Amino acid sequence: MSDASAESAVASTDLEALGDRLGHRFGDRSILEQAFRHRSWCAEHSGPSNERLEFLGDSVLGLAVTDFAYRHYPDLPEGALAKMRAAVVSSASLAVIAAELNLGSCLLLGRGEEGTGGRAKPSILADAVEAVIGAVYVDAGWDAARAVVLRLVEDRIVRAAEGRDVHDYKTRLQELVARTSGSTLRYVMTDGGPDHDKDFVAEVLVGEDVMGTGTGKSKKQAQQAAARHAWAQLVRDRGERTDVDARAT
Repeated sequence: MSDASAESAVASTDLEALGDRLGHRFGDRSILEQAFRHRSWCAEHSGPSNERLEFLGDSVLGLAVTDFAYRHYPDLPEGALAKMRAAVVSSASLAVIAAELNLGSCLLLGRGEEGTGGRAKPSILADAVEAVIGAVYVDAGWDAARAVVLRLVEDRIVRAAEGRDVHDYKTRLQELVARTSGSTLRYVMTDGGPDHDKDFVAEVLVGEDVMGTGTGKSKKQAQQAAARHAWAQLVRDRGERTDVDARAT
């Protein structure tokens, strides 16, 4: 594939929609496309991978979160600040952000990675978030990158500072549903396997609609996974703003 073809491998409409979700309009859209080029894709085509942007974005993300936490929580000791940052920038948190942004649909993967479900791999999704942040920084500098980072993670920082689990998606889903529809929220559980090694499956229903499913080795794990699935789906489908966005208006 030529370099020109590589630059158009992600649909321009997808890139424009992502720019809207990020709250940033790219002056050079090709740098955003580079953020989605997994090394497996580059092994089969031309063009640089997203690894350098990921490296850069990791530092930008860490500094933006650290700066915000330092300035807004002056009474927290260093250890608490470090734990807060670790929770917010963890691979698990970034993979959820990727799902909320629907980054998986934009990824450029090699045939092998595509065939093994690479679009849903948390590590690949987390790396893509960092690469996108790096792309914003290259495109427009620190202020723009910091604004995007806070748009994505400020609510998570607040939760961590308040001692709430940033991975408590049951609570986050309940709050989102209460704000947007007020519908009834309930979980339906099933299980299978021997008593000593059961697998649990949870479905979360908003009203009468199944909005998410999840599995785990405990009911709690399965319900959290289902809630995370439903949360990301509702955010994408409804364009729902986070608590942070609401406070900013």
